Amino acid sequence: MAEILAENLSGKSVTGSDGSEIGMLYNITMDLDTGTLKNLIIEPNEHIRDTGFDRDDQGHLLVPVSRVQAVKDHMIVQR
Repeated sequence: MAEILAENLSGKSVTGSDGSEIGMLYNITMDLDTGTLKNLIIEPNEHIRDTGFDRDDQGHLLVPVSRVQAVKDHMIVQR
């Protein structure tokens, strides 16, 4: 995957590999010891209920970075 600046990812829409609109990218977490990216933090669409992803205390979806399949005009994650 080509290099993409994190500032260009904020606010991108996130779609599941099944075509479902999941939400908008809110932030990204990383492991401070290794510098490895961990999770996409996604503000879910209101109609999304069961995504199979964990949620944080604010209700954001936590999607492992390893599930990212493509980044273009929007992000596609494996569901």
